Amino acid sequence: MEPQTVFYIIIAILLADFFIDQVLDYLNYTRFDAPVPKELSDVYPTDEYHRSQQYKKTNYRFSVIKSWVSIVITLLFFTLGGFEWADRLALNISSQPILRALLFFGILSVLSGLLSLPFSLYHTFVIEERFGFNKTTPKTFVTDKIKGALLAVVFGGGILALFMLFYQYTGTNFWIYAWILITLVSVLTNMFYSRLIVPLFNKQTPLEQGSLREKIEAYAQKEGFELQKIFVIDGSKRSTKANAYFSGFGKEKRVTLYDTLINDLEEEEVVAVLAHEVGHYKKNHILFNLFASVVLTGLTLFLLSLFLRVPELSLGIGVSEPSFHAGLLAFGMLYSPISAVTGLAMNLLSRKFEYQADAFARITYRAAPLVNALKKLSKNSLSNLTPHPAYVFAHYSHPRLYDRIKALQA
Repeated sequence: MEPQTVFYIIIAILLADFFIDQVLDYLNYTRFDAPVPKELSDVYPTDEYHRSQQYKKTNYRFSVIKSWVSIVITLLFFTLGGFEWADRLALNISSQPILRALLFFGILSVLSGLLSLPFSLYHTFVIEERFGFNKTTPKTFVTDKIKGALLAVVFGGGILALFMLFYQYTGTNFWIYAWILITLVSVLTNMFYSRLIVPLFNKQTPLEQGSLREKIEAYAQKEGFELQKIFVIDGSKRSTKANAYFSGFGKEKRVTLYDTLINDLEEEEVVAVLAHEVGHYKKNHILFNLFASVVLTGLTLFLLSLFLRVPELSLGIGVSEPSFHAGLLAFGMLYSPISAVTGLAMNLLSRKFEYQADAFARITYRAAPLVNALKKLSKNSLSNLTPHPAYVFAHYSHPRLYDRIKALQA
Protein backbone atom coordinates (compact mmCIF):
# COMPACT_ATOMS: atom_id res chain seq x y z
CA MET A 1 0.00 0.00 0.00
CA GLU A 2 1.29 3.43 -0.94
CA PRO A 3 2.17 5.83 1.92
CA GLN A 4 -0.18 8.44 0.45
CA THR A 5 -3.06 5.95 0.67
CA VAL A 6 -2.20 5.19 4.30
CA PHE A 7 -2.09 8.94 4.98
CA TYR A 8 -5.62 9.43 3.60
CA ILE A 9 -6.91 6.41 5.53
CA ILE A 10 -5.53 7.84 8.78
CA ILE A 11 -7.10 11.23 8.06
CA ALA A 12 -10.42 9.52 7.30
CA ILE A 13 -10.26 7.61 10.59
CA LEU A 14 -9.47 10.77 12.56
CA LEU A 15 -12.37 12.62 10.95
CA ALA A 16 -14.77 9.68 11.40
CA ASP A 17 -13.88 9.40 15.10
CA PHE A 18 -14.34 13.13 15.51
CA PHE A 19 -17.72 13.37 13.82
CA ILE A 20 -19.10 10.24 15.50
CA ASP A 21 -18.15 11.71 18.88
CA GLN A 22 -19.73 15.04 17.92
CA VAL A 23 -22.98 13.34 16.93
CA LEU A 24 -23.10 11.28 20.12
CA ASP A 25 -22.36 14.33 22.26
CA TYR A 26 -25.09 16.30 20.51
CA LEU A 27 -27.63 13.49 20.92
CA ASN A 28 -26.80 13.42 24.61
CA TYR A 29 -27.15 17.20 24.75
CA THR A 30 -30.68 16.96 23.34
CA ARG A 31 -31.66 14.82 26.34
CA PHE A 32 -30.49 17.24 29.02
CA ASP A 33 -33.97 18.76 29.38
CA ALA A 34 -35.88 15.47 29.04
CA PRO A 35 -38.45 14.71 31.78
CA VAL A 36 -36.94 12.94 34.77
CA PRO A 37 -38.41 9.46 35.43
CA LYS A 38 -40.64 9.43 38.51
CA GLU A 39 -38.32 6.87 40.12
CA LEU A 40 -35.62 9.58 40.12
CA SER A 41 -37.82 12.53 41.04
CA ASP A 42 -36.36 12.66 44.55
CA VAL A 43 -32.72 12.86 43.45
CA TYR A 44 -32.64 16.62 42.98
CA PRO A 45 -34.56 19.50 44.51
CA THR A 46 -35.81 21.82 41.75
CA ASP A 47 -33.06 24.42 42.16
CA GLU A 48 -30.36 21.75 42.32
CA TYR A 49 -31.67 20.08 39.18
CA HIS A 50 -31.45 23.40 37.33
CA ARG A 51 -27.84 23.65 38.52
CA SER A 52 -27.12 20.15 37.19
CA GLN A 53 -28.59 21.13 33.80
CA GLN A 54 -26.34 24.18 33.64
CA TYR A 55 -23.31 22.07 34.60
CA LYS A 56 -23.96 19.56 31.81
CA LYS A 57 -24.59 22.26 29.21
CA THR A 58 -21.46 24.15 30.22
CA ASN A 59 -19.38 20.99 29.93
CA TYR A 60 -20.94 20.21 26.55
CA ARG A 61 -20.06 23.61 25.11
CA PHE A 62 -16.56 23.34 26.55
CA SER A 63 -16.14 19.86 25.04
CA VAL A 64 -17.25 21.05 21.59
CA ILE A 65 -14.69 23.87 21.57
CA LYS A 66 -11.93 21.62 22.86
CA SER A 67 -12.69 18.91 20.28
CA TRP A 68 -12.73 21.34 17.35
CA VAL A 69 -9.46 22.96 18.41
CA SER A 70 -7.88 19.52 18.84
CA ILE A 71 -8.96 18.14 15.45
CA VAL A 72 -7.97 21.30 13.58
CA ILE A 73 -4.49 21.37 15.14
CA THR A 74 -4.08 17.62 14.59
CA LEU A 75 -4.96 17.91 10.89
CA LEU A 76 -2.64 20.89 10.47
CA PHE A 77 0.16 18.95 12.18
CA PHE A 78 -0.39 16.10 9.73
CA THR A 79 -0.66 18.14 6.57
CA LEU A 80 2.21 20.52 7.39
CA GLY A 81 4.67 17.70 8.10
CA GLY A 82 4.65 17.90 11.88
CA PHE A 83 5.70 14.29 12.41
CA GLU A 84 8.58 14.64 9.97
CA TRP A 85 9.69 17.78 11.84
CA ALA A 86 9.55 15.94 15.20
CA ASP A 87 11.44 12.97 13.74
CA ARG A 88 14.15 15.21 12.24
CA LEU A 89 14.49 17.11 15.51
CA ALA A 90 14.92 13.84 17.43
CA LEU A 91 17.44 12.59 14.85
CA ASN A 92 19.47 15.79 15.10
CA ILE A 93 19.84 15.13 18.83
CA SER A 94 20.61 11.41 18.56
CA SER A 95 20.73 8.81 15.80
CA GLN A 96 20.66 5.94 18.30
CA PRO A 97 17.29 4.25 17.53
CA ILE A 98 15.98 3.88 21.07
CA LEU A 99 16.97 7.35 22.20
CA ARG A 100 15.63 8.80 18.96
CA ALA A 101 12.27 7.08 19.54
CA LEU A 102 12.11 8.33 23.12
CA LEU A 103 12.88 11.87 21.96
CA PHE A 104 10.28 11.61 19.18
CA PHE A 105 7.49 10.60 21.54
CA GLY A 106 8.76 13.04 24.15
CA ILE A 107 8.43 15.92 21.69
CA LEU A 108 4.91 14.85 20.77
CA SER A 109 3.98 14.47 24.44
CA VAL A 110 5.24 17.95 25.28
CA LEU A 111 3.28 19.45 22.37
CA SER A 112 0.15 17.54 23.36
CA GLY A 113 0.56 18.65 26.97
CA LEU A 114 0.94 22.28 25.97
CA LEU A 115 -2.19 22.04 23.81
CA SER A 116 -4.28 20.47 26.57
CA LEU A 117 -2.93 22.64 29.41
CA PRO A 118 -5.17 25.71 28.85
CA PHE A 119 -8.24 23.47 28.62
CA SER A 120 -7.26 21.58 31.76
CA LEU A 121 -6.72 24.84 33.64
CA TYR A 122 -10.05 26.28 32.48
CA HIS A 123 -12.00 23.13 33.30
CA THR A 124 -10.46 22.79 36.76
CA PHE A 125 -10.31 26.40 37.92
CA VAL A 126 -13.28 27.88 36.06
CA ILE A 127 -15.96 25.25 35.35
CA GLU A 128 -15.38 22.95 38.33
CA GLU A 129 -14.84 26.00 40.54
CA ARG A 130 -18.04 27.68 39.35
CA PHE A 131 -20.12 24.64 40.26
CA GLY A 132 -18.46 24.07 43.62
CA PHE A 133 -16.47 20.92 42.84
CA ASN A 134 -12.90 22.11 42.64
CA LYS A 135 -10.65 21.80 45.67
CA THR A 136 -7.41 21.65 43.70
CA THR A 137 -4.92 24.37 44.52
CA PRO A 138 -2.53 25.74 41.86
CA LYS A 139 0.30 24.02 43.71
CA THR A 140 -1.46 20.64 43.62
CA PHE A 141 -2.32 21.12 39.95
CA VAL A 142 1.32 21.81 39.04
CA THR A 143 2.74 18.98 41.15
CA ASP A 144 0.17 16.54 39.70
CA LYS A 145 1.27 17.47 36.18
CA ILE A 146 4.94 17.07 37.06
CA LYS A 147 4.42 13.72 38.79
CA GLY A 148 2.26 12.46 35.92
CA ALA A 149 4.94 13.47 33.42
CA LEU A 150 7.67 11.75 35.43
CA LEU A 151 5.61 8.55 35.65
CA ALA A 152 5.04 8.68 31.90
CA VAL A 153 8.77 9.10 31.30
CA VAL A 154 9.75 6.28 33.66
CA PHE A 155 7.08 3.73 32.82
CA GLY A 156 6.12 4.73 29.28
CA GLY A 157 9.68 5.43 28.24
CA GLY A 158 10.98 2.30 29.94
CA ILE A 159 8.41 0.05 28.27
CA LEU A 160 9.05 1.63 24.85
CA ALA A 161 12.81 1.14 25.26
CA LEU A 162 12.31 -2.52 26.16
CA PHE A 163 9.94 -2.99 23.22
CA MET A 164 12.63 -1.70 20.87
CA LEU A 165 15.30 -3.87 22.46
CA PHE A 166 13.07 -6.90 21.93
CA TYR A 167 12.52 -5.80 18.31
CA GLN A 168 16.23 -5.32 17.68
CA TYR A 169 17.12 -8.79 18.97
CA THR A 170 14.10 -10.87 17.89
CA GLY A 171 12.63 -9.01 14.91
CA THR A 172 8.88 -9.27 14.46
CA ASN A 173 8.71 -11.97 17.15
CA PHE A 174 9.25 -9.13 19.62
CA TRP A 175 5.50 -9.12 20.33
CA ILE A 176 5.77 -12.31 22.41
CA TYR A 177 8.33 -10.81 24.79
CA ALA A 178 6.49 -7.48 24.82
CA TRP A 179 3.29 -9.34 25.72
CA ILE A 180 5.01 -11.06 28.64
CA LEU A 181 6.37 -7.70 29.81
CA ILE A 182 2.97 -5.96 29.64
CA THR A 183 1.33 -8.89 31.43
CA LEU A 184 3.81 -8.67 34.29
CA VAL A 185 3.39 -4.90 34.51
CA SER A 186 -0.43 -5.27 34.51
CA VAL A 187 -0.41 -7.87 37.28
CA LEU A 188 2.02 -5.90 39.43
CA THR A 189 0.09 -2.68 38.85
CA ASN A 190 -3.17 -4.34 39.89
CA MET A 191 -1.54 -5.74 43.01
CA PHE A 192 0.47 -2.75 44.15
CA TYR A 193 -1.28 0.27 42.61
CA SER A 194 -2.63 1.50 45.93
CA ARG A 195 0.65 0.83 47.71
CA LEU A 196 3.05 2.38 45.18
CA ILE A 197 1.23 4.75 42.80
CA VAL A 198 -1.59 6.30 44.82
CA PRO A 199 0.72 7.65 47.59
CA LEU A 200 2.44 9.79 44.98
CA PHE A 201 -0.76 11.79 44.58
CA ASN A 202 -2.90 11.20 47.67
CA LYS A 203 -2.64 10.46 51.35
CA GLN A 204 -4.15 7.16 52.47
CA THR A 205 -4.91 6.40 56.08
CA PRO A 206 -6.47 3.32 57.66
CA LEU A 207 -10.15 3.78 58.47
CA GLU A 208 -10.24 4.67 62.14
CA GLN A 209 -11.92 2.50 64.73
CA GLY A 210 -15.57 3.30 65.22
CA SER A 211 -19.06 2.27 64.22
CA LEU A 212 -18.40 2.48 60.45
CA ARG A 213 -15.38 0.21 60.60
CA GLU A 214 -17.25 -2.18 62.88
CA LYS A 215 -20.15 -2.39 60.41
CA ILE A 216 -17.79 -2.96 57.49
CA GLU A 217 -15.88 -5.67 59.36
CA ALA A 218 -19.12 -7.32 60.50
CA TYR A 219 -20.36 -7.44 56.90
CA ALA A 220 -17.03 -8.81 55.61
CA GLN A 221 -16.96 -11.47 58.32
CA LYS A 222 -20.55 -12.49 57.56
CA GLU A 223 -19.61 -13.00 53.91
CA GLY A 224 -16.41 -14.85 54.74
CA PHE A 225 -14.44 -12.10 53.09
CA GLU A 226 -11.06 -11.48 54.68
CA LEU A 227 -10.60 -7.72 54.71
CA GLN A 228 -7.91 -6.22 56.88
CA LYS A 229 -7.04 -3.21 54.75
CA ILE A 230 -9.68 -0.48 54.71
CA PHE A 231 -8.25 2.90 53.75
CA VAL A 232 -9.56 6.43 53.45
CA ILE A 233 -8.12 8.59 50.68
CA ASP A 234 -8.11 12.38 50.78
CA GLY A 235 -10.18 12.84 47.63
CA SER A 236 -11.39 16.18 48.97
CA LYS A 237 -7.89 17.46 48.23
CA ARG A 238 -8.97 17.87 44.60
CA SER A 239 -12.74 17.62 44.35
CA THR A 240 -15.97 17.27 46.30
CA LYS A 241 -16.96 14.29 44.12
CA ALA A 242 -17.00 10.93 45.90
CA ASN A 243 -15.81 7.46 44.97
CA ALA A 244 -14.74 4.07 46.30
CA TYR A 245 -12.75 1.30 44.70
CA PHE A 246 -11.35 -2.16 45.26
CA SER A 247 -7.78 -2.98 44.28
CA GLY A 248 -5.29 -5.81 44.47
CA PHE A 249 -5.89 -9.46 45.21
CA GLY A 250 -4.61 -12.05 47.62
CA LYS A 251 -2.91 -10.48 50.61
CA GLU A 252 -2.75 -7.14 48.78
CA LYS A 253 -6.49 -6.67 48.39
CA ARG A 254 -7.86 -3.51 49.93
CA VAL A 255 -10.89 -1.24 49.85
CA THR A 256 -10.32 2.47 49.49
CA LEU A 257 -13.04 4.95 50.44
CA TYR A 258 -12.88 8.60 49.51
CA ASP A 259 -13.26 10.90 52.49
CA THR A 260 -15.97 12.68 50.50
CA LEU A 261 -17.89 9.40 50.29
CA ILE A 262 -17.82 9.00 54.07
CA ASN A 263 -18.89 12.61 54.53
CA ASP A 264 -21.75 12.43 52.00
CA LEU A 265 -23.31 9.09 52.94
CA GLU A 266 -24.82 7.51 56.01
CA GLU A 267 -22.88 4.58 57.45
CA GLU A 268 -25.41 2.01 56.16
CA GLU A 269 -25.04 3.50 52.70
CA VAL A 270 -21.24 3.32 52.85
CA VAL A 271 -21.46 -0.37 53.79
CA ALA A 272 -23.84 -0.93 50.87
CA VAL A 273 -21.33 0.67 48.49
CA LEU A 274 -18.62 -1.55 49.96
CA ALA A 275 -20.88 -4.59 49.48
CA HIS A 276 -21.08 -3.65 45.81
CA GLU A 277 -17.26 -3.54 45.63
CA VAL A 278 -17.00 -6.89 47.41
CA GLY A 279 -19.42 -8.22 44.78
CA HIS A 280 -16.93 -7.34 42.06
CA TYR A 281 -14.28 -9.35 43.90
CA LYS A 282 -16.52 -12.32 44.70
CA LYS A 283 -17.72 -12.50 41.09
CA ASN A 284 -14.10 -12.46 39.87
CA HIS A 285 -14.68 -9.33 37.82
CA ILE A 286 -11.23 -7.97 38.65
CA LEU A 287 -9.47 -11.12 37.47
CA PHE A 288 -11.67 -11.35 34.37
CA ASN A 289 -10.93 -7.75 33.40
CA LEU A 290 -7.24 -8.39 33.90
CA PHE A 291 -7.44 -11.54 31.76
CA ALA A 292 -9.39 -9.74 29.02
CA SER A 293 -6.86 -6.91 29.05
CA VAL A 294 -3.98 -9.36 28.70
CA VAL A 295 -5.67 -11.16 25.78
CA LEU A 296 -6.48 -7.91 23.97
CA THR A 297 -2.93 -6.68 24.53
CA GLY A 298 -1.55 -9.88 23.03
CA LEU A 299 -3.79 -9.52 19.98
CA THR A 300 -2.83 -5.88 19.54
CA LEU A 301 0.90 -6.60 19.79
CA PHE A 302 0.59 -9.48 17.31
CA LEU A 303 -1.16 -7.21 14.80
CA LEU A 304 1.54 -4.59 15.42
CA SER A 305 4.21 -7.17 14.55
CA LEU A 306 2.45 -7.84 11.24
CA PHE A 307 2.19 -4.11 10.57
CA LEU A 308 5.91 -3.57 11.17
CA ARG A 309 6.73 -6.17 8.52
CA VAL A 310 5.64 -3.55 5.96
CA PRO A 311 7.82 -0.57 6.94
CA GLU A 312 6.36 1.56 4.13
CA LEU A 313 3.15 1.80 6.17
CA SER A 314 4.94 3.94 8.74
CA LEU A 315 5.53 6.52 6.02
CA GLY A 316 1.79 7.20 6.08
CA ILE A 317 2.20 9.71 8.93
CA GLY A 318 4.42 11.84 6.68
CA VAL A 319 7.94 10.90 7.82
CA SER A 320 10.64 10.50 5.18
CA GLU A 321 12.04 7.19 6.41
CA PRO A 322 10.45 4.15 8.09
CA SER A 323 11.24 3.41 11.72
CA PHE A 324 9.88 1.46 14.65
CA HIS A 325 8.53 4.56 16.39
CA ALA A 326 6.87 5.92 13.24
CA GLY A 327 5.34 2.50 12.60
CA LEU A 328 4.11 2.30 16.19
CA LEU A 329 2.40 5.69 15.90
CA ALA A 330 0.84 4.91 12.52
CA PHE A 331 -0.39 1.56 13.79
CA GLY A 332 -2.01 3.20 16.80
CA MET A 333 -4.01 5.47 14.50
CA LEU A 334 -4.99 2.73 12.07
CA TYR A 335 -5.92 0.41 14.94
CA SER A 336 -8.32 2.90 16.54
CA PRO A 337 -11.48 1.50 14.81
CA ILE A 338 -10.67 -1.95 16.22
CA SER A 339 -9.93 -0.39 19.58
CA ALA A 340 -13.28 1.38 19.46
CA VAL A 341 -15.10 -1.90 18.84
CA THR A 342 -13.29 -3.70 21.66
CA GLY A 343 -14.03 -0.68 23.87
CA LEU A 344 -17.75 -1.02 23.14
CA ALA A 345 -17.57 -4.71 24.04
CA MET A 346 -15.72 -4.02 27.29
CA ASN A 347 -18.22 -1.30 28.24
CA LEU A 348 -21.08 -3.70 27.58
CA LEU A 349 -19.42 -6.31 29.78
CA SER A 350 -18.65 -3.70 32.44
CA ARG A 351 -22.30 -2.67 32.63
CA LYS A 352 -23.25 -6.31 33.06
CA PHE A 353 -20.72 -6.64 35.88
CA GLU A 354 -22.16 -3.57 37.60
CA TYR A 355 -25.60 -5.17 37.61
CA GLN A 356 -24.08 -8.33 39.10
CA ALA A 357 -22.26 -6.39 41.81
CA ASP A 358 -25.47 -4.48 42.62
CA ALA A 359 -27.37 -7.77 42.87
CA PHE A 360 -24.68 -9.17 45.17
CA ALA A 361 -25.02 -6.14 47.45
CA ARG A 362 -28.83 -6.45 47.42
CA ILE A 363 -28.71 -10.15 48.37
CA THR A 364 -25.93 -10.01 50.95
CA TYR A 365 -26.84 -6.63 52.44
CA ARG A 366 -29.88 -4.58 51.41
CA ALA A 367 -31.11 -2.77 48.32
CA ALA A 368 -32.49 0.36 50.01
CA PRO A 369 -29.20 1.83 51.33
CA LEU A 370 -27.48 1.18 48.00
CA VAL A 371 -30.31 2.91 46.13
CA ASN A 372 -30.04 5.87 48.49
CA ALA A 373 -26.26 5.95 48.08
CA LEU A 374 -26.50 5.91 44.28
CA LYS A 375 -29.01 8.76 44.33
CA LYS A 376 -26.87 10.86 46.66
CA LEU A 377 -23.72 10.25 44.64
CA SER A 378 -25.53 11.24 41.45
CA LYS A 379 -26.87 14.38 43.06
CA ASN A 380 -23.54 15.41 44.53
CA SER A 381 -21.76 15.00 41.17
CA LEU A 382 -24.60 16.69 39.21
CA SER A 383 -24.77 13.64 36.96
CA ASN A 384 -27.08 13.29 33.97
CA LEU A 385 -30.31 11.47 34.86
CA THR A 386 -31.55 11.27 31.26
CA PRO A 387 -28.60 10.32 29.01
CA HIS A 388 -29.25 9.36 25.39
CA PRO A 389 -29.22 5.55 24.85
CA ALA A 390 -26.69 5.82 22.02
CA TYR A 391 -24.34 7.82 24.26
CA VAL A 392 -24.76 5.27 27.04
CA PHE A 393 -23.99 2.43 24.63
CA ALA A 394 -20.85 4.13 23.35
CA HIS A 395 -19.40 5.65 26.50
CA TYR A 396 -20.91 4.34 29.73
CA SER A 397 -19.04 1.70 31.71
CA HIS A 398 -21.90 1.77 34.27
CA PRO A 399 -25.63 1.43 33.61
CA ARG A 400 -27.83 4.50 33.85
CA LEU A 401 -28.95 5.36 37.38
CA TYR A 402 -32.56 4.67 36.38
CA ASP A 403 -31.72 1.16 35.16
CA ARG A 404 -29.66 0.32 38.25
CA ILE A 405 -32.42 1.38 40.60
CA LYS A 406 -35.07 -0.52 38.63
CA ALA A 407 -32.90 -3.67 38.82
CA LEU A 408 -32.25 -3.22 42.54
CA GLN A 409 -35.95 -2.77 43.30
CA ALA A 410 -37.15 -5.60 41.05
